[in-house]
Amino acid sequence: MKAVKLFIDEWILDFGKFVKMFLGYFINTYIGRWFGGFENIKDVAVVRMYKQRGKYANLFVHAGLLIVMVLGVVFGPTLLIDNTSTRADLSTVVGGKVFGASIEDVSPLTQVSEKPRSESEYYTVQDGDTFKSIADKYGVTVDSVKWANPDVSEKKVKAGSKLVIPPVTGVVHTVKAGETVYSIAKKYNIDAQSIVDFPFNTFTNDETFSLAIGQDLVVPDGIMPTEEAPTPSKLYQTPNAGSVTATGNWVWPAAGRITQPFRPWHKGLDIANHDGGNILAADSGTVVVTGWDKSGYGNKVVINHGNGYLTLYAHMSRIDVVPGQTVKRGDRLGVMGSTGRSTGTHLHFEIRTTRGNLDPMGQLK
Repeated sequence: MKAVKLFIDEWILDFGKFVKMFLGYFINTYIGRWFGGFENIKDVAVVRMYKQRGKYANLFVHAGLLIVMVLGVVFGPTLLIDNTSTRADLSTVVGGKVFGASIEDVSPLTQVSEKPRSESEYYTVQDGDTFKSIADKYGVTVDSVKWANPDVSEKKVKAGSKLVIPPVTGVVHTVKAGETVYSIAKKYNIDAQSIVDFPFNTFTNDETFSLAIGQDLVVPDGIMPTEEAPTPSKLYQTPNAGSVTATGNWVWPAAGRITQPFRPWHKGLDIANHDGGNILAADSGTVVVTGWDKSGYGNKVVINHGNGYLTLYAHMSRIDVVPGQTVKRGDRLGVMGSTGRSTGTHLHFEIRTTRGNLDPMGQLK
């Protein structure tokens, strides 16, 4: 009997060691491996979510939401109970009150998102609209609306006109060659971080914040710099030519290469010269307009040649003539520049008639 008891005790002891060794092996081999794999997957997921400023975060968020929805569909019915009677009893027990409020008093609430719009949008002006009422409607400043619509006069805005409304107060800037986030921030007197933090601004490289030429960049709270037309200096001012008569023969108004020809949507000729240079009167005439043009021409000069023709010279960096004076063909009007809506140093030249603009390439000698 004693031998049998000893045998059983030894068998139990050996079985316990077996179970202990088996569980230890199983836990170390399988469960440990499973948890190790889970940690590796988690590490990869975290790196992906942080990479490129959260570029891949949406993928994981959407996947997680999908898993929750699937679990809800699979296990939801088993968790639901018919609580109709419970709700009825609740009304009876607490006197129709839910946390101190009447059930009948509870009304639906729609929460308006505080997330800004991603881009500018067009607004059709209605009767009675002003820049202020439109700005208030979109939650931006009047200046922001003005800066986005430089061709529209606040006093002459008419019903039916279309205005560009920026997504937030500030400026929407079109990136030009050589510009960076930092140079743009300096131009509009804000911190570069404000541009980077705007959620809908994109970059060709999210680590260095590189920009693509021609892309629109929202500059929150940016302030448009004031560009003033230069006053002709007596040092450079071209003398009055006295009595002049147009010859009808046009000379080239500037030296350089043609970067944009005459088109139905581009009523002039663009002549570019990286080093600038003088702008000359294409023919004799009287200067009728000089100064800043807010519609996009920047600093411009207009000459009336007295024979049914007008010529326009735009984007100048310096103006050397004044309204009312006369100039001979080839006289200096100013210096080539990049003022107004311009992406580089060039002259925009137009020949105007009562029948419309002419293609300068067919007229210049």
